[in-house]
Amino acid sequence: MKARFKYRIYPTSGQKHRLARLFGCVRVVWNDSLACCQEKYKSGDRKPVNSELQKQFITQAKKTEDRKWLSEVSAIPLQQSLNDLNQAYQNFFTSTKGQRKGRPIKPPKFKTRKSRQIARFTKGGFKVGQDKVYLAKIGKLKIVWSRELPATPSSVTVIKDSANRYFLSFVVETSREVLSKTDNSVGIDLGIKTFATLSNGQKIEAPKPLKKQIKKYRKLSKSLSNKTRGSYRYERARLKIAKFHAKLKDTRADFLHKLSTEIIRENQTIALEDLNVSSMVRTVNYPEPYQI
Repeated sequence: MKARFKYRIYPTSGQKHRLARLFGCVRVVWNDSLACCQEKYKSGDRKPVNSELQKQFITQAKKTEDRKWLSEVSAIPLQQSLNDLNQAYQNFFTSTKGQRKGRPIKPPKFKTRKSRQIARFTKGGFKVGQDKVYLAKIGKLKIVWSRELPATPSSVTVIKDSANRYFLSFVVETSREVLSKTDNSVGIDLGIKTFATLSNGQKIEAPKPLKKQIKKYRKLSKSLSNKTRGSYRYERARLKIAKFHAKLKDTRADFLHKLSTEIIRENQTIALEDLNVSSMVRTVNYPEPYQI
């Protein structure tokens, strides 16, 4: 099976500039292709296949005056961007036909520079070293190995989040870990005030990091609202809020990962109720918002 391993990287100022150019090229190729697909749909024509989009918006676009700067970055992330667009459309089509389980999938949207930026490299576009990772036309990026890769990765995605943090996400083929069998079984009742109640009577409380730091969040929000949108001080205030939310997200993810790992390793059978807890939370009126 395939698994992802995510690590923090620390690019230099020059590498940040080259990454920003790469993200911009990936975003332009995606948006140009998506606009073409939408125009074809409005005119009643069929959606262009992936090979046609790659030829028109990568190969031929590099020869034009408006898009000649696409040749300044590696072609691999540009091609992978259109592969992702094609997969997004396939997921949307199967969802509308009722052939896909889960929530309905919406059609692809245009990318903006304000959202999370990603670019994926496949084999030939990256090389993993001892303390650095080389990306084509980017250079050797300093990486912090929090754990070893179990095998040679097949692809790597460079990510920049809204808090201006950079990560590398590797896709690795791994084998399933077989845990030792136990006689324990557990039932889990998800709640609203209490995160979960186990069948043995144990109650698990969520960390609720937002509730504990709600005063700080209100102060940061008020500071942002007093700034002029687009100014340097506005961007600094926005970045502080983005880092605040990133810390909350990491706290919630750490809690969920540790809890799920503990339950899986200690029990052979796990029973869960089939309830939409997120909808239950929206219908209940509490003095403070429910946050884990």
